[in-house]
Amino acid sequence: MTRIWLRNPLAVHLGRSTRTESATSAESPTAHDTHDATAARGGIVVDTESGTIVELVPAGGTPATPADEVVDASEHVITPGLINTHHHFYQTLTRAWAPVADLPLFGWLTNLYPVWARLTPRALELATTVAMAELLESGCTTAADHHYLFPTGMDDAIDIQVGVVRNLGMRAMLTRGSMSLGEDDGGLPPQQTVQDAEVILADSRRLVETYHERGAGAQVQIGLAPCSPFSVTTELMRDSAALAADLDVRLHTHLAETLDEEDFCRERFGLRTVDYLESVGWLGDRTWLAHGVHFDDEEIVRLGAAGVSVAHCPTSNMRLASGIARAVELEDAGVSVGLGVDGSASNDASNLIREVRQALYIQRLRYGAEAVTCDRVLDWATRGSAAALGRDDIGEIAVGKQADLALFRLDGLAFSGAHDPIPALVLCGAEKADRVMVAGAWRVRDGRAIGVDGQTLDTEALIAAHQEEARRLVAG
Repeated sequence: MTRIWLRNPLAVHLGRSTRTESATSAESPTAHDTHDATAARGGIVVDTESGTIVELVPAGGTPATPADEVVDASEHVITPGLINTHHHFYQTLTRAWAPVADLPLFGWLTNLYPVWARLTPRALELATTVAMAELLESGCTTAADHHYLFPTGMDDAIDIQVGVVRNLGMRAMLTRGSMSLGEDDGGLPPQQTVQDAEVILADSRRLVETYHERGAGAQVQIGLAPCSPFSVTTELMRDSAALAADLDVRLHTHLAETLDEEDFCRERFGLRTVDYLESVGWLGDRTWLAHGVHFDDEEIVRLGAAGVSVAHCPTSNMRLASGIARAVELEDAGVSVGLGVDGSASNDASNLIREVRQALYIQRLRYGAEAVTCDRVLDWATRGSAAALGRDDIGEIAVGKQADLALFRLDGLAFSGAHDPIPALVLCGAEKADRVMVAGAWRVRDGRAIGVDGQTLDTEALIAAHQEEARRLVAG
């Protein structure tokens, strides 16, 4: 069986903007309406051997070549697989922890660093599995993780995550994070959580050379991700940029998340965050930044001109009271804007379709309803996120693209009375996908994650083991 026809979907969001160069969101409220998708109203044909989309069937039509399997999608809204551009998988172990429930970023971090320093390989494996399974079930097919904690015994942290990615059949950009600036040297992290630069760079090279896949259809990719200006030395930032250029991989870091961070950069480096970014060789199209809340007008223009991308994390920014990212202005300046759920200790979830709704609402507070349409935020979660990760083979429904698809049902009380499927998906608060496909293979069926072994994930056993590790971690 090689061809599957997803027949007569209720609606399709293509994941590619129809916006013209001359149209602005203020002039054209429908500039980001990409869900009409008349070419695909008859369905989508997928080749399971190549893992790609091979045909879009017009309304009332049938596939040019007969399909081996037909799936009735008449009750589904189909989107490209959602793409998560920023996460910390390990943080599923410290969700809703009372001592940090009501703190802003710096206080939140200083209380959690000692807890996270007790991370073990088993705990990380469980935390990664929980995060990725939750993402999958929310319609996410590709996730970027920023792992920067390597306490004693955790040298193989990224290797552990690669194993989970392969077991679940998702795609992932796993970034080799790092912290090298501890409390003793004026940084925020405690000394037991930092590493020497030589160790960090050597392991970064090893991971890229061992696991990084290139080209269309890549499942595992590796990026380099010094954690933040307040936890990494200037030298390591520069050396990471040079290594990324040498290995041709992407760069990621937190930047301009809070005003505290801005103050730190001014005091330590005598620079604002974007000036600092440029000073260490990061102001280029290899870089995507987490948060990007506190950029001024000039910085937004500079970021767009340089081809930098931003992972907008609305729930985390609200949870920690960090601020509202200027996502519309960033995008209009040429910045690729993607969505990220951020860590499950600052969200406290790993649900990307929920993040789409949050992005809509928080951005409308800044820019108004006409500028921030339902289609525009879905575009951020698909095409925009793909661009942020440097990929052009995912994030769209088009012939030749990877067959990464999310199918959502609009049933139940929450959707009763809804009229237009795409706005309903966002506004009525979809929580889970009914089916999810990655590279032409089903990875979620009936709302439940499926491993590459074809077995439905035993979530009850996973939750029990994960909760046990979570209790151990905070108990000390």
